[in-house]
Amino acid sequence: MSYYVIDDHPLMREAVVMLLRRARPGATVVEVDRLDAVDAAVLTHCTPELFCLDLKLPDTEGVSGVRELKAHYPNTPLAVLSAAPASEWEDQCVEAGADIYIEKSAGAKQIAAALRALMVAESDFETLAPGDTKLSKRQKQLIVMLEQGLSNRDIAEQLGISEHTVKVHLWRLFRRLEVKSRTQAVHYARHHGLIAN
Repeated sequence: MSYYVIDDHPLMREAVVMLLRRARPGATVVEVDRLDAVDAAVLTHCTPELFCLDLKLPDTEGVSGVRELKAHYPNTPLAVLSAAPASEWEDQCVEAGADIYIEKSAGAKQIAAALRALMVAESDFETLAPGDTKLSKRQKQLIVMLEQGLSNRDIAEQLGISEHTVKVHLWRLFRRLEVKSRTQAVHYARHHGLIAN
């Protein structure tokens, strides 16, 4: 298992590496300071299981780094860690393929929780087979809350978790249901009898 931290700021890169090593002792954590060094690093190390990408690198512009990573590694979870406010970049990053947007100002505890949620074994979140409607208890809770129209903040408060963790849970749910939005998730759930019509 290998996690890649792509950040041109050495102190921030080391901090994220430390969080990942605490979350997964023994995992290979690869540090890269620019996007164009990722492919060479992947050839040297294991296949990536998670990318932690700084939004603003010397060799990227806007969300170009997100697009490039997703083009080469479409199935690898991608967390964008940025100093820029989520209100400015989150939607663009998610549209470009990022799985979660985390503000660097969130603090170590929240960042670690969001990254840990992305590192959950894929076997726990396999895509549903046709007719298979098995969801975890948490996923069933999320479906009900989505149907109620609750915001991420409301969901976080009700479940006693951070908004970042809510985003990761939603990402996992969307992947499991093979949908891309809250509306599609609720429609899927209604159509497959996961919630009452």
